[in-house]
Amino acid sequence: MALSLTSGVQLGLAGALLSASAVLAQSIQFSPSDRVLAGEPFAVVVEGLPPGDEVTVQARRMAPDFTGQVKPYQAQAVFKVSPQGQVQLAEQAPLSGSYEGVDGRGLLWAMKLQAGPVEAGRTPAQTEYTVLHQGRTVASGVLHLLRSLPDVQERAVPSFEGAKLAVMPGSTRRPALILLGGSEGGSLVTRDAAVWASRGYAVLALPYYSPVGWGPQGPTPSELPSLPASFANIPLERLQTARDWLVQQPEVDGQRIGVMGTSKGAEFALLAAVRMPWIKAVAAIVPTDVVWEGWGPGVAEGRSASFAWQGQSLPFVPYQGFQQEFAGFATGQAVRIRRPHDQGRAAHADRVEAARIPVEKIAAPVFLAGAGDDQIWASGAMTEALTQARQKAGLPTVSLVFPQAGHFLGGTGTSSTQHYNDGPMKSGGTPAATAQAQAQTFEALKRFWKTTLDQ
Repeated sequence: MALSLTSGVQLGLAGALLSASAVLAQSIQFSPSDRVLAGEPFAVVVEGLPPGDEVTVQARRMAPDFTGQVKPYQAQAVFKVSPQGQVQLAEQAPLSGSYEGVDGRGLLWAMKLQAGPVEAGRTPAQTEYTVLHQGRTVASGVLHLLRSLPDVQERAVPSFEGAKLAVMPGSTRRPALILLGGSEGGSLVTRDAAVWASRGYAVLALPYYSPVGWGPQGPTPSELPSLPASFANIPLERLQTARDWLVQQPEVDGQRIGVMGTSKGAEFALLAAVRMPWIKAVAAIVPTDVVWEGWGPGVAEGRSASFAWQGQSLPFVPYQGFQQEFAGFATGQAVRIRRPHDQGRAAHADRVEAARIPVEKIAAPVFLAGAGDDQIWASGAMTEALTQARQKAGLPTVSLVFPQAGHFLGGTGTSSTQHYNDGPMKSGGTPAATAQAQAQTFEALKRFWKTTLDQ
């Protein structure tokens, strides 16, 4: 079986019926196939069940936890079998279980870490569905949720340490995306390059900051030592330099380049789009409407912005209580980075206007997605402020705000959201709301890029 990309994304696989074994009358059907690109529609249907009975559907996968270690995850739910002898996960709400309501992805994002050994031979792309009737397994099958198409080609970019270019093969000049990550820094942003390359774009994932790490024995070296280890006065010109390199690549249509940033990367993307008219479209996920103070080793408190332009630190809003908030990592108290942002904004209201990102100066279409319960910073309220400025100027804008979601809106809604608020650091949001926001944001982004770059 092979996956292919034609106009948009077409998964070139016929629907497949998977039987648990030759002796079982029941079966699990995955459509359009048992191999689906994550973020594309799929359905799971159990057939051949006794009408009116109750069955339990379990989903299990091996996936990395927040430390990167692969561990087992599982969710389950009880369903009532329809008169037709079916359970359709995308159309039925469970009677009980790991999630509530109608959600075909519910058993994926509702998975929780489990005790027990890692199953050999299983990859994070594989989710095993098992159906139990009266305590007996009656059907099982494996759904392969692929992060990217297997044909995507990735290569390092020597001009930019840690950067990666991902593209589908062929001689076609493709529209391009530049991805900017958040304050996690390092090469983490490169994980998403193949995701968007699978949708037909030439994707440059561009690290711009790489902090010193922290291990059991103390500080650890920066992953990408040529990049700034402090998030202060990051030069916006790095994006211009990246564009100049990108347009020289044979796979790239230099007239169709979009920029997508998440969190601090959204701050970067919007500031750049104000100054760089070559950006044809910009997406800012959990964004800010102002420039914030910079931080890091060797950075004096209250002296520098996070970003600089032409060698000059931009006007910024200072934090208040930043160090006190981070002390929670040592004491075990909840750490909500939103608090020093909100406190700083309130204490320095006279500096907000100068630090405001003037998105009304961005002629290109803008995509915004914010979260109302974001505990990293108030991305929901700041998305609304950005949207109002764009609408007042009559500029093309897509704006999404999810009141009960947390900071982590990146993703496709098919990975576990159950453990986002484990440990001291709180990102906010309920697991269900955040997962549903991820899925809706991803689907809206696909439409946005198609509308703005694919023409």
